[in-house]
Amino acid sequence: MAPLKVGLIGGGGIASAHIRGYREHADKIGVTAVADARQETAAARGEELGATAYTDYAEMLASEELDAVDICLPHHLHRDAIVAAAQAGKHILCEKPLCLTAEEAADVRAAVRAGGVTLMCAHNQLFMPAVAKAKELLDAGTIGTVYEVRTTDSFYNDFDPATMGWRASSRTSGGGELIDTGYHPTYLMLHLAGGLPVEATAMLSTHRLKFMEGEDSAQVLIRFDNGVVGQLVTSWAYQPAPNTERFSVVGELGSLRSDGNSLTSRLRSGASETFDLEPNDTFVAEIGHFADSLLGGTRPLHTEEEGLAVLGILLAAYEGARSKTIAPIR
Repeated sequence: MAPLKVGLIGGGGIASAHIRGYREHADKIGVTAVADARQETAAARGEELGATAYTDYAEMLASEELDAVDICLPHHLHRDAIVAAAQAGKHILCEKPLCLTAEEAADVRAAVRAGGVTLMCAHNQLFMPAVAKAKELLDAGTIGTVYEVRTTDSFYNDFDPATMGWRASSRTSGGGELIDTGYHPTYLMLHLAGGLPVEATAMLSTHRLKFMEGEDSAQVLIRFDNGVVGQLVTSWAYQPAPNTERFSVVGELGSLRSDGNSLTSRLRSGASETFDLEPNDTFVAEIGHFADSLLGGTRPLHTEEEGLAVLGILLAAYEGARSKTIAPIR
């Protein structure tokens, strides 16, 4: 079987991580066309990949025989690209966030359903070995009924007004740090909590990056329909304190804790086990999973349904912060 043909939409920074995946899985999937609004970027990526270059992805969709597209655009451009690809009958891998508003979410859901295509959210941290092992243990009932999930994704970001670009504007980013880097611990929490989110609130802060319109840090509380309560911390302002967990889960029989590499299971019975896991390139694993899902006709880990659930959490968190209430997730 010939490798799947992908059109890359957006050739900016994050595309480089995706390209590593296509190179590793060249027997199954590859980029045969690339579109970027900047002609220099389109030409450079085209030469790098041996792909046909376009400055208009609509022209690429009309001209190329593609199986799928990979959307690596700024946040505010995701909805239109998803709708166009779905209408063209192309499967979709889309970087986070899937879109920015409830209205855009409705458009995305309708387009994907009408097009009969598979959409996979590029939630690369789901492919961390520690996350996969934690999910395996949770599904096996190792710690029983889950009570609490905590996730953290914070780092010292050296953005400045000259380098931040479209991320400095709430109109193009959708908010601030929470809908950007904070999207990762949100989908990770959704994955580990095992339920649907029903309400959320947040405290937002701008500690250090005063030149950006949105927050540079956020603390979020989320309740799920199965009773799980989630706590999320995310920031561009600071490194977390030493020994802060990347994620943890507490249940009736014990807990799981991970720094993102190893995973420790500790039960109330006294049993404890630490899993030292081989690190991987999560983007390479993500592209391989996308290819396998399309070739095998199987559901990706996270489709538009999970992507829109994550967006619902974030929108409710922003509303809760604005209104100083706990906001329902719609």
